[in-house]
Amino acid sequence: MLNIADTLHRWCREARPFALATVVDVTGSAPLPVGSSVAVDEDGNAVGSISGGCVEGAVYELCRQVLHDQGPPQRAWFGYSDDDAFAVGLTCGGELDVLVQLIDPAAQPHLTDVLDAVVQGRPAAVAQIVDGPDDFLGSTLGVHGDDRAACGSVGGGQTDRLVADRARALLRAGRTARVDIGGAGEECPDRLSVLVHVAAARPRMLIFGAVDFAAALSQSGRFLGYRVTVCDARPVFATAARFPHADEVVVDWPHRYLERTEVDERTAVCVLTHDAKFDIPLLRQALELAVGYVGAMGSRRTHDQRLRLLREAGASDEQLARLRSPIGLDLGARTPEETALSITAEIVAHTHQGTGRPLTQITGPIHRPDRPRQPVLAR
Repeated sequence: MLNIADTLHRWCREARPFALATVVDVTGSAPLPVGSSVAVDEDGNAVGSISGGCVEGAVYELCRQVLHDQGPPQRAWFGYSDDDAFAVGLTCGGELDVLVQLIDPAAQPHLTDVLDAVVQGRPAAVAQIVDGPDDFLGSTLGVHGDDRAACGSVGGGQTDRLVADRARALLRAGRTARVDIGGAGEECPDRLSVLVHVAAARPRMLIFGAVDFAAALSQSGRFLGYRVTVCDARPVFATAARFPHADEVVVDWPHRYLERTEVDERTAVCVLTHDAKFDIPLLRQALELAVGYVGAMGSRRTHDQRLRLLREAGASDEQLARLRSPIGLDLGARTPEETALSITAEIVAHTHQGTGRPLTQITGPIHRPDRPRQPVLAR
């Protein structure tokens, strides 16, 4: 639902009831991920998308029906069928499980509170019960990125506490996901499936080396939604004028800045200096941190020398296996802009565990659900 947070926030503030259709599960190839939503208000105004156009008309009519009936949530399933040319289905060949429910902002004031945080850019999450007993289905609970208590309820008592804990964990990871709680042997007696919609702070891209490639990479990183920092120890090169697309430009020794700045498992560290006096202490530090990506620019010869120096500095084989060097995918890049595309393509592939190979050379679904990586533990 947070893909349409701006409109939902306005409708909630106006106390305008609406029907919300949300993708709660995906099988095979689908154009949009779990958590994507469409909303329709009582005047027939619609916002959002769940399929890129394939089934939007059918979903719109379901939303209108739920609004008219003022009834309980409904489930709808959309798959692919070539048996009937007029059948509603997904041309991409996947399957969608969609939950359609009535939202009355007056009865769920916590949604306005959470959406207010989201539109202001503050981290927040909405946990939505998408499978379980009828009394629970569609209920929501909100959590914030600070120490405030959870708002709303999905069952009360221990159930609320368990759901809030899962939502906070996913908020810290910056990942929308569906999780199961409760059942036999657990503190929550009812087995529930919870879809946690996450609006996290932007992930960070830390670019070290104030070079032309950094200028292009900072633009590409910002386009992808990263909060971009360019850092270099040389003040004559590390200027805001040279890097207008960076969120901040820092003059400091790279390893010293990395040691004191905040990172998480979504952070991408890109080392473009290819100068051993900067690279080695910086990479030694980066490979000990629980960041998502570490890449370093340089030739094959530079890479071999870099590995030798890092081993001499105490880096383990396990840590060195995390290093993407030479940085980027083989796109035949020549210009700084092409090189930035090569680097960001590798970051996207690594983040979503893609192969980086041409789609014509692989089989299986094109759109795959995110598979959470094993966390990288600092040592």
